[in-house]
Order: sequence, then structure tokens, then C-alpha cells
Amino acid sequence: MAKDPLILVTNDDGIYAEGLDVLVRALAALGRVVVYAPDSQQSAVGHGVTLRRPLRVTRVAPDRFMVDGTPTDCVMLAVRGLLDRRPDLVVSGINAGANLGDDVTYSGTVAGAFEGMLLGIPSVAVSLVSPEAEHYDTAAEIACKIGQNVLRSGLPADIMLNVNVPDVSSDQLNGMALTSLGRRNYQDEIVTRVDPRGIPYYWIGGADPDHHPMAGSDFEAIEQGKVSITPLTRDLTARHALPLLSSQFGELIT
Repeated sequence: MAKDPLILVTNDDGIYAEGLDVLVRALAALGRVVVYAPDSQQSAVGHGVTLRRPLRVTRVAPDRFMVDGTPTDCVMLAVRGLLDRRPDLVVSGINAGANLGDDVTYSGTVAGAFEGMLLGIPSVAVSLVSPEAEHYDTAAEIACKIGQNVLRSGLPADIMLNVNVPDVSSDQLNGMALTSLGRRNYQDEIVTRVDPRGIPYYWIGGADPDHHPMAGSDFEAIEQGKVSITPLTRDLTARHALPLLSSQFGELIT
């Protein structure tokens, strides 16, 4: 008798995040769901791995485990050592806030799915585009539809999906679009303060970023009220630049 699909869920908002609970309940319709998630907020940690201290794993409920590390740590620990079998699918989310364009380079949510992809498992990251997210049920419904499709048909090798969902009720969505990454226009500022001992400290802050208009981008899909599905690949090579660089560095390359 075939086993139910095993779905590994992680996030970067922490083990007690609302988006995680809603996602787990929805994905339970597709198979057995096991959670390995950080014990605290891990937004913007990127693809960080904890190497300089041991990691602690705490069981907080059946098939739900808390890790004092990053989303990447969670997936690596679960797949390489702690699960009783290899997952059929990794889903990271539901994140409270967009992961569009250049955001993916910082995102702990995307990193959780990226690690799943590096381990050879079909993987999906899911985000609601509002930082004050409300319609988690909409994102969970989308995650189930995409997850069911991936479990049935798989994904190309070395590809993960980055999914962003408008923060509206499902009947207000205008469909789904396959998209490319857009480009953020970050407006970060360094805010300097001084502590009671006279020692300066710093906040990275500033106005909310906007983006550059680009046809077919993830930003455009969201502006049109559509779910954005962006395939991301492990190969970061800028192949179009190889001929130019070969000429530029020709004397140095042997």
C-alpha cells in the first residue's frame, strides 16, 4: 500500500506564526504534514546556516518541531537526519509580507524552499504580499492547488517556485501568472543612535521600497490582482556575460 505524501513545512516567522498554522491545516488534505520551524522571527536571514554553535530541536506537538536556528537549518536538519523518510514536497510559509524581485536574496522564507530544492525535493515558498496579512486562507488555498499539482507532476530539476499572493479573499483574485523577478528600488537609510554609555548603535531603516516597472514581472502580476508564480533556479551563472568577460580577462585566463 502506497504511503501518503510526506510534506515538510517551514517558515521564517516562527513556529507559532498564524500563517504556519493555516498552511499546515490546509496541506493536511494532501498528505502527512511535518513542521520544522524556527523558534523565533527569522525574517531577512537569507540562506544562512548555523555553524558556530549546536542546534536544539524541541517537539511542541505531534509532527511539529521547533528549532533554534534559521529556516535553512530547519530543512537541512529534517531532511538529512530527523525525518523517518524523505519528504515528497517542501513548503515554506505562509510569510506575512511580499517576497518579490530582489527580496528573494534576503528572504528566509524563500531560503527554506531553496534548501529543499538543493536537496533534490520539489519546493515552494508562499507569501502574502501585505505585511499586515489577513487573508491567510487565500494563500493556503493557493498553496494546496500548487502543492497538489507538484505532487502529481513534479518540478524540473533544480527549480523551486516562489509564490506571492495578493492579500484578498479568493473570489477577488484575478487568476495566476508565471512571472520573472522584478527589481526593487530600496531606499534604506542608516539611523544612528547613542546608548546610555555613549556608544553608538545603528538601525537599517528607511521608507518602504518601490519597484521598477517591468512587463511580465512578479510586481506586475500582483498589481493586476494575480497570484505570481516565479520559478527560481540554483544556477546563478550570468551566462550572457561569459563572452564579454572572456575577452576582458583573456590574458589572465588559461
